[in-house]
Amino acid sequence: MWKKILLVVAALIAVLLATIASRPGSYQVERSASAAAPPEVVYAQVSDFGRWAQWSPWAKLDPNMKTTLTGTPASVGHGYAWAGNDKVGEGRMTITEAAPGSRVGIKLEFLKPFASTSPTSFTLAPDGGGTRITWKMTGTNDFMGKAFSLFMDFEKMIGGDFDRGLAQLKAVSEAAARQAAAPATAEPGR
Repeated sequence: MWKKILLVVAALIAVLLATIASRPGSYQVERSASAAAPPEVVYAQVSDFGRWAQWSPWAKLDPNMKTTLTGTPASVGHGYAWAGNDKVGEGRMTITEAAPGSRVGIKLEFLKPFASTSPTSFTLAPDGGGTRITWKMTGTNDFMGKAFSLFMDFEKMIGGDFDRGLAQLKAVSEAAARQAAAPATAEPGR
């Protein structure tokens, strides 16, 4: 009797391990939106981590999150580190590519609750009188990542955050473009 139970348990474990091993070894999340703002204005928002609090979908999840900025904004090496509650975890981002007005490449490193590294990018392209923004994150799944993907769809889990972030980035960029285009206020007394 025990032998049969052990064989069934072993068979179930083997099926589970085979299922996990067959899961995709990589993932990609990509979203796009258009903003009525020039690429240079959008670029200023995504290439300066100090501005991310205005539009990032994760910035408001932990008002007590500790953040640290390093390096020169809009330059390779510019960094942002955070440590927060369970909703935001702990990690850091570093600009790896800075092409003014067209592209920002980022090394995104999650430290807690799970360690992983995901190349992330913002690609900006002229779109009529504005900018087409594409936010993309890729990564690889180790065995634990594959197991996690059995229960959580990474595309659905992160995709909604990207959509919210792009909507907020659009609003912030369009407001900055309107402010830049507004005529200068006349000096008092004139």
